[in-house]
Amino acid sequence: MAKKEDQEAREAQGTQATPEAAAPAAQPQPQQQPQRMQVQIDDSRALANYANFCRVTGTPEELIIDFGLNPQPIGVPTQPIPITQRIITNFYTAKRMLHALTLTVQRHEATFGVLEVDVQKRVRSGFTPQQQGPGPQ
Repeated sequence: MAKKEDQEAREAQGTQATPEAAAPAAQPQPQQQPQRMQVQIDDSRALANYANFCRVTGTPEELIIDFGLNPQPIGVPTQPIPITQRIITNFYTAKRMLHALTLTVQRHEATFGVLEVDVQKRVRSGFTPQQQGPGPQ
């Protein structure tokens, strides 16, 4: 009875019990590399917006990513930051996006140097926006 159930399980998986399959392989089979598929996209309707602010929230099923433009990137903003774009996605897509972003940032840093995300560490001491001279008139 166990042999019949085992045979049915193999058939459901699309394999057959053969003497060759039951015996260990004499030679290791070379692993085939998965072929990369070229995905075609149509970005003719895509909207491009700049964002220097991001807020991530979510539920157990979805991730919500809000993007906006913070007009006061140094210090605590005194006015609400307007959110201009919102992406709602599942966690599987978010994980793939995280991987793609990680690889992209690593390549950028390898080429241009480490990115400092703390704004206070990037600001030159003694420089404030009010000290700039008058702009072109």
